[in-house]
Amino acid sequence: MRTIGLIGGMSWESSAEYYRIINQGVRDRLGPTASASCLLWSFNFAEIEALQHKGDWDGLTARMTEAARTLEAGGAELLLICTNTMHRTAPAIEAAVTTPLVHIADPTAERIKAAGLRTVGLLGTAFTMEQDFYKGRLAERHGLDVVIPEAADRAEVHRIIYEELVAGRILDTSRDRYRAVIRRLVEAGAEAVILGCTEIMLLIGAQDSPVPVFDTTALHAHAAVERALAD
Repeated sequence: MRTIGLIGGMSWESSAEYYRIINQGVRDRLGPTASASCLLWSFNFAEIEALQHKGDWDGLTARMTEAARTLEAGGAELLLICTNTMHRTAPAIEAAVTTPLVHIADPTAERIKAAGLRTVGLLGTAFTMEQDFYKGRLAERHGLDVVIPEAADRAEVHRIIYEELVAGRILDTSRDRYRAVIRRLVEAGAEAVILGCTEIMLLIGAQDSPVPVFDTTALHAHAAVERALAD
C-alpha cells in the first residue's frame, strides 16, 4: 500500500470526509481491519481564506508547496490537495516535488466522460467558477463544455460555502438555494453538475438535482485509494 499525503484543513469539514472515504475504501478492498497508510497536513483555514480573498496567490503557493515538501519528506508516495480551489497551485506543487499529485479534476472528468456526458454545470467557490485553472483543465484535457451560474448565483454559492459549510452549518434554506441554482444550470444546457467545492457534498447530493451529480470529494478520495493499492 502506498502512503497517501493529504494537504487538508481547507476546510477540516471536508478533510474529515476525505479521511473517512479513503479509509472505508481501503477497508472494502482489503478487509474489515484494514485502513489507509496516510499523512495529513492540516492548515488553519482562517489564514488560507484571508489570503484567498486578499488575492495573495504567491503567498498561498508558498504555503502549499511547503506542505507538499513536508509530506514528501515524511514518506508520502502520492499527494492530494483536499480542496478544488487550491488546485490553482497544483502546477507549482508538481514542480516542487517528485511525488505524483492526483489532480481532483481528472477523476471527476473521467467519470463524466464514462457516463457519456459532455456539458457540465460547475458549482464551487467564486475562484473555481470564475478563474480558468479548473474550467480550463476540464475543457482542454478532457473536452468538456463547462457552464457556470450567473453572477448573482455565483455570489450566493460562494457565500454559503464560506459563511456556512466550512463552519459546519448545514441549512435547509441554503439547500433550497443550491437546488434553484442547479435548475438554472440545467436550463442553460447542463447535462450534469460538478460539486466543485469539497464542502458542497455536505449540503446536497443526487437527490437534489434533476441531472447526475458528480461529487469531487468522493471521486478524488476513491481515485487515491485506487492509486495507493495499484500494483
